[in-house]
Formats: sequence, C-alpha cells, structure tokens
Amino acid sequence: MPTLLHIDSSPRGDRSISRKLSRVFAEEWQRKNLDGKVVYRDLVMTNLPFVDVQWIGGAYSPPEEHTPEQSAALRISDDLVAEFLSADEIVLGTPMYNFNVPANVKAWIDHIVRVGKTFEIKDTELKGLVPAGRKATFIVASGSNFKAGGPRAHHDHESPYLQAIFNFIGITDTNVILAGDAKDLSQGKVKEVDFLKPLIEEVIAAA
Repeated sequence: MPTLLHIDSSPRGDRSISRKLSRVFAEEWQRKNLDGKVVYRDLVMTNLPFVDVQWIGGAYSPPEEHTPEQSAALRISDDLVAEFLSADEIVLGTPMYNFNVPANVKAWIDHIVRVGKTFEIKDTELKGLVPAGRKATFIVASGSNFKAGGPRAHHDHESPYLQAIFNFIGITDTNVILAGDAKDLSQGKVKEVDFLKPLIEEVIAAA
C-alpha cells in the first residue's frame, strides 16, 4: 500500500495558502492512489523541542547506553523518523519566513535527519539511508514572488535548502511549487479563486 506523508506548518489555519494547496495535493494523490494511505502531520500542533545536549548525546551513542534523559529526548525524534520512513511520498506545505523555512520545519528536519537512521557516516563519506524511489514535493507560500528569473529569485534560500537536505538523506526526486505574491491576496488586490487557479493546476499535475 503506497503512503503519502502530508505535512503542514503554517500557523494561519484556514487562511493559509500552503495548507489549501497541500490539501489539494493530498486529495489528488488519494484519487490517483485509491489503495493508498495518507498520513497527516500538523507541525503547528506537534510539540517539537529543539535539539539539546541530551538529544545529541543519545543520537550519537548506542541505545543500550542511553540515560533516561537521552531516551526521553529522542522519543519524538524516533516517532517522526518512523513516520517519515514509512512514507513513499512526502508533500510539505510551508510558508517562507525571512527567505527560509519557519522554525517548526527546521525543528522537524533536525529530528528526522539522524545519523544511523536517515544517513550514515563511513570514514569520511556521508550517505543517505532513505530507500530509493521516494519522492517529495514542497509547496512554499510567500508574500513576494521568488520564482526563477525574477528580481527576488536570489533571496529564495528555502527551496534549495529543502532540496539539499532531502537529497542528503537519499530523496533526490524533489519538486518545488512556489506560491508567491500571496500579499496581493491578503491585500485584496486579487480574488482567491483567481489567485489559486493556476497554482491548483500546478499542484494537481505534480500529485
């Protein structure tokens, strides 16, 4: 049974562009994979502690040597890694904050990029451990337009970062959908149906 991991991170609730579009992606994916399963993760509703010294000590030592504090620090990470590795495909809906990912997405990434779990170190070589054939789509909403060829494209550090970190752990089949100029919608310069129409078409084609 194919599995899609559907992740949202925007705090804007029903007003969120990335949430609307990631939901369209998940619905279209389910339509194309009737025997498939969608697992949903809302990072706003997930308690995501930042990496600390107990987490680091546990991540870089054998489980049988973990202190109770280290085991507790890794518990959420263990759950998130298992959830992540069970998925054949990932769709992440996220805003862009200050040209990069919001804090909850970075915290989630720090929990799933784990030595011995999603990557390994052999001598001086680093190798991703995520099984081949996995795919990821990133739907990035932003107030301005950061599409390639535009005057602000060089400020988009989120798209290359997401692709780079997923490539690092072994997912090289990635796609970015940029939902830029969202400020025009919030400022009433364009109707939502007109703003979303081309983006929905792009999302459906990607699902």
